[in-house]
Amino acid sequence: QPDDRGLIGDVPVLRVTRRGPEAVHFVQAALEPGAEVLLSLDWERRFDHMQQHSGQHLITAVVEQMFGFKTASWELGRQRSVIELDTPSMTAEQIEALERSVNEKIRERVPVMVRELAADDPEIETVRSRGLPDDHVGPVRVVDIEGIDSNMCCGTHVSNLSDLQVIKLLGTEKGKKNKTNLVFLAGNRVLKSIEQSYNTEKALTSLLKNGPGEHIEAVKRLQSSVKLLQKNNLNLLRDIAVLIARDFKSKPVQSELFVLHRKEGDSEFMNIIANEIGTEETLLFLTVGDEKEAGLFLLAGPVEAVENLGPRVAELLGGKGAGKRGRFQGKATKMSRRGEVQALLREFISHRSPEA
Repeated sequence: QPDDRGLIGDVPVLRVTRRGPEAVHFVQAALEPGAEVLLSLDWERRFDHMQQHSGQHLITAVVEQMFGFKTASWELGRQRSVIELDTPSMTAEQIEALERSVNEKIRERVPVMVRELAADDPEIETVRSRGLPDDHVGPVRVVDIEGIDSNMCCGTHVSNLSDLQVIKLLGTEKGKKNKTNLVFLAGNRVLKSIEQSYNTEKALTSLLKNGPGEHIEAVKRLQSSVKLLQKNNLNLLRDIAVLIARDFKSKPVQSELFVLHRKEGDSEFMNIIANEIGTEETLLFLTVGDEKEAGLFLLAGPVEAVENLGPRVAELLGGKGAGKRGRFQGKATKMSRRGEVQALLREFISHRSPEA
């Protein structure tokens, strides 16, 4: 269970941890030794942890009684909690029956009590436990859910199951070998989840212009439309790439350097241009993406030139790349430096011998 937070006087508590029998508080500023202070507890955080922790005890006890699934471990997360069960799987019917049973216990208003037993008390042997920490000293704390569970525990709990309000089992996830993770919410977290879901539902209703019952079908139609548009866009990009290359080749005198940037495009777009123009004699520097920030680049041309210039181009563009057979391509983070790359390529061409 996560630690409590709050104030010591007016100084915020950043963290609390255990060192043997002592609670060690990490605070934002030094405190005066011997000063009398008022402790203020972050009750919302504490009560949330109480609800989740008591909820876990209840689920753990009932799932073992109903199906024989023992709890291997659990985690109280910031948004949801997870119980690791010693079973390879749970059926939807089992989850539904378990949820129904734990909520029946909540409605029965079963008391939750805390006892402290001496370390040598024989009753400890009858209490569910995963063992004591090696540095434990003093009495042993036992949390009882009347008639349901008796468990060795040092966490904070509600005094009655009715304080849990409700438990929602969100389902299961694959755990470690032969284990299943059962995900749950308890108490106020259920209310917050419903509120969040309702707000999402309202937003989708406004965007999709239909009721909640039609949201799924509307999204499916949108996905189909997007796929069709993407396919059409890809075909247009291919046609544009071919036209760009043909326009270059149709000129009476072809330059030794061809440079092009296009915001919309991908690696295939650049490679089509390189294929159409040919790279035996022309050095091509092609880029797509954001003009100032990130994007993709392709350097294509004579093999020796590309092997020499490729890594330097990638370095100038703040990116990484790889190449073979006269092509070097990769991702760039500093597209604003394309001008420096062009200057490098022009300088290389001006110093290249006629034979090369």
